Amino acid sequence: MSDTVLSVRDLRVVFETRRGTLTAIDGVSFDIARGEILGVVGESGAGKSVTGSAVIGLIDPPGRIAGGEIRLRGERIDNLTPEKMRRVRGRRIGMIFQDPLTSLDPLYRVGEQIVETIRTHTDLSAKAARARAIDLLTEVGIPAPERRIDGYPHEFSGGMRQRVVIALALAAEPELIIADEPTTALDVSVQAQVITLLKRLCRERGTAVMLVTHDMGVIAEAADRVAVMYSGRVAEIGPVESVVRAPHHPYARGLMGAIPTLSDTAERLTQIPGAMPRLTAIPPGCAFNPRCPNVFGRCRAERPEPLPVDRTRVACHLYDERGEAA
Repeated sequence: MSDTVLSVRDLRVVFETRRGTLTAIDGVSFDIARGEILGVVGESGAGKSVTGSAVIGLIDPPGRIAGGEIRLRGERIDNLTPEKMRRVRGRRIGMIFQDPLTSLDPLYRVGEQIVETIRTHTDLSAKAARARAIDLLTEVGIPAPERRIDGYPHEFSGGMRQRVVIALALAAEPELIIADEPTTALDVSVQAQVITLLKRLCRERGTAVMLVTHDMGVIAEAADRVAVMYSGRVAEIGPVESVVRAPHHPYARGLMGAIPTLSDTAERLTQIPGAMPRLTAIPPGCAFNPRCPNVFGRCRAERPEPLPVDRTRVACHLYDERGEAA
């Protein structure tokens, strides 16, 4: 698509260890369009954060990208040198992490940190950069920004610190934002405020967002499309209303069935037996087969490839090439 901001194709990330080469991401592909929020969801160990780290070039040794391509506006970025990637990161790709205190230096005023980011990636003077920083704090909903810009991170609440981090991510007007569990450390009411802010900024600025989370409530509220990951692969990807209301992959059905609702009359929530496999013990065939209620012989021997099913793409042998139940 002409409005595609991020394109990931057959991404493979491995970690070299004494036990051998461990594959954390194995053939992940997706696109994110301008102004779109793609939610990436799954259990701990599914590969969500590693995928986000690969996109922004923060896979540290012994990890490395072993295959595939990552393109930003058509330009390949996975093979850039560390220095060139550093210029892309912050300028064209913004980052929002789970704990804002890890993104903010406690020894510097928040305004100094935002101004430094602006001046690193633009030609603005110090005075113009400070005015721009105040505008950003206003945009993300910080009250009295002219005064709060000179505050230190510890003087802000958790929700306000996360807003500062969002302002920091937007400082250079990036085309893409990677948000890794941006609401996990916040209480529910503040979560809703941050989600609303992300959605508004995404729509107004046309910024593409990759929203990594384990919280399906956040996905249902914020995302346009959702990718369900399992053991380093995308199990199902499609419009959020399709995946949440009528998931096709057995793992996605299990995740959605485990979400309590006010109208739910069932006595028990859906359970997914077992646990995510360790990287040293990923089973052959479909990685979900030991936990799947619909498993059959082919699942244990052959890895499924994504197939179009209704409005989604599903990596499951239950569906044949025509996208119908096998």
